[in-house]
Amino acid sequence: MKLTKCDTTLCEKDALQDMLDSEKTLMSLYTTALYEGSGKSLRKNFSDNLIAVAQNQYTLYQQMSTRGYYEAAPAKKDMIDQANDMFKKQQSTLKSTKASGGSN
Repeated sequence: MKLTKCDTTLCEKDALQDMLDSEKTLMSLYTTALYEGSGKSLRKNFSDNLIAVAQNQYTLYQQMSTRGYYEAAPAKKDMIDQANDMFKKQQSTLKSTKASGGSN
């Protein structure tokens, strides 16, 4: 027996998760297109679309969070501190490379 679209339904949680996953995928694709695009108007179009998709993604996240379907764990202070330290080290490395005339 072959199932058709009419035979298959998603519960609210699964439908929202599917939409959220789709928005995340679109964000990734638009981000790639944005940094690969070479034309000014093309990049503007990708940028505008990326912002719209990011807004959609956040709205879906809020809906899922409100319904208890998606709970983001709060970041622990030590994880934030570690990320800040890593950023500062990378920033320092980039500044010293630039100052010494290094190029990529």
